[in-house]
Amino acid sequence: MIDRRQVYWDNLYVKGEISSFVLPGKVEEFHVMLHAEPRGDSFESQLGRIRQAERLLFEESPLKGGAMVFKRCFISDAANQHSLVPKEDTSAVSVIQQPVLDGSKIAVWIYAVKGASVCSLSGATLVEHNGYRHIYKMGIADSNGDSYSQTNSVMDTYGRLLSEFNADIASNCIRTWFYVRDVDTQYQGMVKARKEKFAGMGLTEKTHYIASTGIGGVPSVPNAIVQLDAYALTGFNSLQQNYLYAYSHLSPTHDYGVTFERGTYIEYGDRKHLFISGTASIDNRGDVVHPGDVAKQTFRMWENVEKLLEEGGSGFEDIMQIIVYLRDMGDYATVRKMFEERFSCVPAVYTLAPVCRTGWLVEMECIAISRNGNPQFRDF
Repeated sequence: MIDRRQVYWDNLYVKGEISSFVLPGKVEEFHVMLHAEPRGDSFESQLGRIRQAERLLFEESPLKGGAMVFKRCFISDAANQHSLVPKEDTSAVSVIQQPVLDGSKIAVWIYAVKGASVCSLSGATLVEHNGYRHIYKMGIADSNGDSYSQTNSVMDTYGRLLSEFNADIASNCIRTWFYVRDVDTQYQGMVKARKEKFAGMGLTEKTHYIASTGIGGVPSVPNAIVQLDAYALTGFNSLQQNYLYAYSHLSPTHDYGVTFERGTYIEYGDRKHLFISGTASIDNRGDVVHPGDVAKQTFRMWENVEKLLEEGGSGFEDIMQIIVYLRDMGDYATVRKMFEERFSCVPAVYTLAPVCRTGWLVEMECIAISRNGNPQFRDF
């Protein structure tokens, strides 16, 4: 079902971590993390090695014949590096300053498919198959105003983009990522604007919100405070989309003033996609659990994620990729060792990215794919 493997290109000093979801005769999906071994070289050198590894990745099994849908570049210095990252012909590219904690200047997360059409249209990347349109738009930013006004701006920009596909945020957006420069001081402006925008769309605690991560990160656009990456879907039945709560372990997000879903899953005939939002060590009262202890926070975070996946009929065995966010680089060795023991071979990246509440030392997000589909719906 899910095959996980690691490859190492000796001449490039690049490691690839690959998860493959393959069903005979069906669309194949891949999540890949590429890591450039730090060798005291420049960003341009490490980027060049990553780029060569990307080309080799699609010339070899299992991705041979596949198409890149999007990639996210985690870089160490947006001001000096963002302009060096090239655009792709068809795939969406996100560039965000969240330094990789293995000491390198760049790591890359790639999502790719085989057996579906991938193209670029109206500034977005589309995956089209079986009547569905998967719409990926990365790097929406505005360099004017404060975090409140910039959030309004990027959401308006995204709404206009979706309208070109006869879609809208409330009905079609499945997953968002909000990156906030200096999250400790700028996060509340983003939260306030997003909440107001959602209310204007009819999204409230009585309807639904959208799976999301709101995290510290420096946008690639100079002077931008907020950057939005987003994934939307058209051509689906609303019954295919369901929300994850895990109320035994987690509180509703609106209890402490934020507006996102803990997780969302989409059912297809042949599989299920589960998008787990940024999750930390929190309880069902909305309080931070185990303040000051990163190891105990990691265990509680895992427990929360596990309960969300279980609610969606899935589990850790279905996880395709993981992003781990840490406030303090001094916690990296401890947390990485814990993850490598618990999630052996799962593609993962560890970044320095302040979590939105100061008491949280670690946060994770993940995407899972389960074979547990629903035959009343079309295949992916």
